[in-house]
Amino acid sequence: MTDSAKTRPVYTNIHVTQIVSYRLPPAGIVSILHRISGLLMFLLLPFVVWMLDNSLSSEISFDAFTNVFVAGAGGIPGWFVKLLALGLIWGYLFHFIAGVRHLWMDATHSVSKAQGHSSAIVTLVLSTLLTLLLGAKLFGLY
Repeated sequence: MTDSAKTRPVYTNIHVTQIVSYRLPPAGIVSILHRISGLLMFLLLPFVVWMLDNSLSSEISFDAFTNVFVAGAGGIPGWFVKLLALGLIWGYLFHFIAGVRHLWMDATHSVSKAQGHSSAIVTLVLSTLLTLLLGAKLFGLY
């Protein structure tokens, strides 16, 4: 037996107390966030249906719809509605980009560790940048 085989680390299940110090690789982070973004889109589906209904029903309902983002409605402030919309924007963009990443990996049969790491970084950066860009537009920064 060689020395490298003796010093090789042994990976076991981690305990709850070790979760804070555990370093998850970017591909693992993307995998977890892909599930979270899908759940977020599912939970915000009534909000999406409400937005679609109010934006397409009539000109009056469209004016009321756009006013909700400014003044709020029903005791919910406008910034909170914008925050919900921003969460929905992030959920959609991240889920879409991560889904394209998975489809690309399946189509090209590229499942190396380095490629998974780099595509996960691209997914995280691209979805964050697009969310910041659309969030700046949503909050009226440009």
